[in-house]
Amino acid sequence: MNHRRPTVADLLSIRGHRQLSMLRVVTLEEAEAAEKAGIDLVSVPPELLGPAFREVAPTVFAFPGLDDLITAEDYLRAAFEAIRAGGDAVYCAAGMSTVRRLREEGIPVCGHVGLIPSKATWTGGFRAVGKTAASAFEVWRQVKALEEAGAFAAEIEVVPGEVAAAISKRTSLLMLSMGAGTGCDAQYLFAEDVLGQNRGHYPRHAKVYRDFASEFDRLHRERVEAFREYAEDVRSGAYPEKGHLVSIAPEELEGFLRKVESEQPFSATARECRDGTAAN
Repeated sequence: MNHRRPTVADLLSIRGHRQLSMLRVVTLEEAEAAEKAGIDLVSVPPELLGPAFREVAPTVFAFPGLDDLITAEDYLRAAFEAIRAGGDAVYCAAGMSTVRRLREEGIPVCGHVGLIPSKATWTGGFRAVGKTAASAFEVWRQVKALEEAGAFAAEIEVVPGEVAAAISKRTSLLMLSMGAGTGCDAQYLFAEDVLGQNRGHYPRHAKVYRDFASEFDRLHRERVEAFREYAEDVRSGAYPEKGHLVSIAPEELEGFLRKVESEQPFSATARECRDGTAAN
C-alpha cells in the first residue's frame, strides 16, 4: 500500500490482517505530511481535492465528506464531483436510501454509526453510544442497514471497544474506529488533535503528539513584533534602504528629466486638480 493508491478491494482484503491508520486532514500541508508519514487513509473536505492534492498525496486513500446536502441527487452530484477530483470513496451520514442510490451508481460509500455529531440529539448529545444492551444493538442494526444498502465501510464513533469488536467480527464492512477500540480495522483521529492545535477540550479518545498551539502562539508573537519593527522603520525612514530600490543609470535619469522639463506646463485646472486646490 506504500507504492500505489489502494482500491476498495485492497482495503477489504486487509481486514483482520493489520490495523490501518486514518487522519482527518484539512490542508495540503497536512495531506503531504500524511503521505510522507505513511498514513493509510485520510478524510478530507471535498474542496481540498484536486491536482494539487494528488501531487502531494498520491497514495493515500481519500474519503471526502458529503455534508449539508439535502436530496439524493445532491449527494450523487457531489459524490461524482469528489471522485473526479481525486477522492476514492465518499463519507455519507445520510439515510439508507441515499447510500443505496450512491452505491447503485458505483460510488464507494462509508457510513457512520455510534455518535454521529450531526444527529447527536437522537442519542443524548455528545456522549458515548452503545453502553447499554439496547443502545449497542441499535448500533449493530445501523451497521447491518449500511451493509444492506451497499456501503463498504463505516466509521464507528465513541462506542465501547467490546461492542465495536463484536460488531466488526460480524460484518463485511471496513470498520473505522474513532474512540471505539482496536477490534476494528482502522484507527481514526483528527490531525488537529494529533498535532495539539486545540486550546480547549480534547476528546477522550484523542492522543496528542505535539504542541502546535504553543508554537502557533510563539509564531504569532513573532508576527506582531515583525510588523511593529516594520512600522517603526517606515516612520523613521530606515526602510526602504538603497538595496530595496530599483536603480537607474545617471544618464538615463538625466534624459528622463530633460523630457519632463520639455513638456508643456500643466494647465491651471490640471495643476489645481493635482494639488487638490480646485474650487468645489
